[in-house]
Amino acid sequence: MATYQSDGKKLIDVEYDVIIQVNDRVDGMLVLSVDTNAVNEYAVFLLEPNTRVSCYVFDEVFIIGKADSFENLSDAIEAWRAEEI
Repeated sequence: MATYQSDGKKLIDVEYDVIIQVNDRVDGMLVLSVDTNAVNEYAVFLLEPNTRVSCYVFDEVFIIGKADSFENLSDAIEAWRAEEI
């Protein structure tokens, strides 16, 4: 289990080949799931303190998209796969 911090645009003090895994922490939130797409971007689904779900989309260590306050993990994954994030 690793812990990562971001500055809102990228992960801080992280090598480019690092891939976030389930049960890691990003910005204090627990990683529930990770998914990739055809262009090598990956989505990280995070449990917010208020029990809602956020999604960060990464290209390497750079955050290229964010969406927060999904009701549940299923809704967040559906939005990611529909390219709404």
